[in-house]
Amino acid sequence: MSADSHPTLPPVRLRSDAELARDALGAPLFARAVRLARWAGPGTRVGVGGELAVDQLPEAAAVLGLDPADEDGDGYASQAWRVAVDTGLVDVTEPEDDNGEGDEERFGTAAPGEDLALVTSGAPGDVLDLWLAALDTVLADAAVPDLDDLVDALDAGGEIDFDRLDWNPGREADFLDGVLANLYLLTVTEHGAADGPIPLPVLAASMVVPDDMGEPTDAVLEQVSDAMMRLDDQFRQLEPIGLVEFRPVDEELMAEADGPLEPGTGGGAGGAGAVDDEDVSRYGMVRLTPLGLYGIRARMLEAGVDAPAVGELAEKGADALLDAVSFYSESSAQAEIEQWLAGRELPAAAAELLAAARGDDEGGPLRRLRCQQALAPAGPEAEPAVRSVLDDPELGGLARVWLAERGMRDVPAPDAEMVFWLTVDTIAAQLAADGETEELPLLMETLTAHHTGFFEQVWRVEHPATAYVLEAMGRLHPDKKAAKEARKAAFKARSRRPA
Repeated sequence: MSADSHPTLPPVRLRSDAELARDALGAPLFARAVRLARWAGPGTRVGVGGELAVDQLPEAAAVLGLDPADEDGDGYASQAWRVAVDTGLVDVTEPEDDNGEGDEERFGTAAPGEDLALVTSGAPGDVLDLWLAALDTVLADAAVPDLDDLVDALDAGGEIDFDRLDWNPGREADFLDGVLANLYLLTVTEHGAADGPIPLPVLAASMVVPDDMGEPTDAVLEQVSDAMMRLDDQFRQLEPIGLVEFRPVDEELMAEADGPLEPGTGGGAGGAGAVDDEDVSRYGMVRLTPLGLYGIRARMLEAGVDAPAVGELAEKGADALLDAVSFYSESSAQAEIEQWLAGRELPAAAAELLAAARGDDEGGPLRRLRCQQALAPAGPEAEPAVRSVLDDPELGGLARVWLAERGMRDVPAPDAEMVFWLTVDTIAAQLAADGETEELPLLMETLTAHHTGFFEQVWRVEHPATAYVLEAMGRLHPDKKAAKEARKAAFKARSRRPA
């Protein structure tokens, strides 16, 4: 069965826009940008690029409540100002060009921008748009080497020698985007790391170590170490905008290291050893915040990546719902289905779901499995819709199971053809949903144990997945004799179907 129609990423559960907007306004860097935008006025002087005049940085730092003794205060103020300008919270008028005729430094002016009003009077979506613009600025800054590296790379003419710096802006931005995409995937993947922070070495290795590599070489481990230190610097810059919660690499660990940082080696070169959770955390830990999940997903969508979110199907039809949740995890599918049902009258919703579950295409079995999941909590209100499909060759078995589980009366017994068809459909759905799991052989044994001559008859079932299911049973059925019979039946099923 093909997996080409699977969503690129698992669905993410997002907070409401109102909650996310509050988180955005509370992000330290964004809050500083807002405060500086309100401070801007007739006396504010800016340079050619819209940056604050150097002698105004201490005043801006004071406005932000930064300690005058903090040597980084001017840097924090400069960064917050740049975010304010880039997001439109501040409008700047750059100085007029004097054509090089004057020696006196010229300055432009700044004033609160029109978008500043959106912070207090705009909708949550307006605030989030401003925050996303701020995020773009911070991500661009995070992809730039630190100041010491830039100074070292200046040539005799005062220009940056990119070859000497070994820095490619596009490559560095792509690297950071890839790291954040991997962090997003680790966060949203079920049974992944959604409930805890991700060790920095894991992220670094995800970008450096080839998937088919067994034991990493010393050269690859050194690349992982270099990537860790790059990420340590970048996540320090990304935390103030509210994208991540970050525990940096332990500075004592770096001081103790006599070579590349490699978890499990005490900081030196050599083979990796076992480490406990506390040791791993010393190498840095990072977690996307709920706002960060929103921000990375928004960037992915803009790039054309399929990044679904739970709840976005609530206004769509049952056909779109079942097609989408067919490849969600069971819990994500259940959450999406519950939101879809919440806004509908159950009798009509049940009828719509059943109609959408029909079809002899490849996705049919999984649609019917998700339809069954959607109807599982339904009560008597759904009974008329379910009874209406008792004679349907594709849905009749599902309907009988639903009615029997609720102890309903007058449930007609299925004929043998329907039993066999339902067995094939059920196993095909499980294979499509979860692959060849450890539980599947037991399901196969349970479904075939009570039918004498099952494999002598099932190969004749007019279901598009009959041969595929029988081949799987030939591999997985726990009873060797039954597995052999399944393989023979699969051959017969293949032989009777047109090429």
